[in-house]
Amino acid sequence: MHEKRGILKHFAENILQGLFWLLPIAAVIFILLWVYGKLDAITLKIFATLGFDIDGQSFIWIALTIVVLAVTLYILGFIIHTKLAFLFEALFAKIPFYSTLKDIINIFNSSKKGETKVLVVAIKGFGNTGYNIGLMYSQKESIIKDHYTVTLSQSPIPNGGFMFEIHKKDIFVIQNATFDNNLQYLLSMGVKSLAEILKTEPMNIDEFVPLEEWINSKKSAKKDKNVKTQK
Repeated sequence: MHEKRGILKHFAENILQGLFWLLPIAAVIFILLWVYGKLDAITLKIFATLGFDIDGQSFIWIALTIVVLAVTLYILGFIIHTKLAFLFEALFAKIPFYSTLKDIINIFNSSKKGETKVLVVAIKGFGNTGYNIGLMYSQKESIIKDHYTVTLSQSPIPNGGFMFEIHKKDIFVIQNATFDNNLQYLLSMGVKSLAEILKTEPMNIDEFVPLEEWINSKKSAKKDKNVKTQK
């Protein structure tokens, strides 16, 4: 009897392991098919409006649409810091809620640079010992002198969290970590360590760059760049 239960338990456990191994793959395939379906419908409507019948050749036209969109976005990304982009944005800034929506969307932009770059940081823990992993969405000084805003997100659904004003001496920059790495860490609920996600060995806290040192190095690099530009 015990042997029979053991076989059934072993069988059930293997089924569950197979299911949870398959679920992420199935979810990705489902999302890709859903996106493809949406692109197919949109592309058909666009070309039908222009007078083209692409029925039966939608895959080729979808691929062409994606290429055109990618090139367009690349060009926009290239000119985003030009005066034309600033004038266009200034016009839209007059529309209610535009600035708020822009800030919310920019939270997920891991390609930001300068003072708006998203930093993954370690801060002194809120217990007696240890550290917490958080995010700095900008490196602008807080209203409290020598303090900076660090956000600790919730896990596994990081759509909420807490904001803290932390003294710069208690903030250490994890330089090779990105917003996306931190998101993966949160979604895993700690099943994957940040070291595992970054594919690096665990480090002592004094091996990380203190925030003040990181900011000073960026200021020096910016100053050197301005000097070279003036020459």
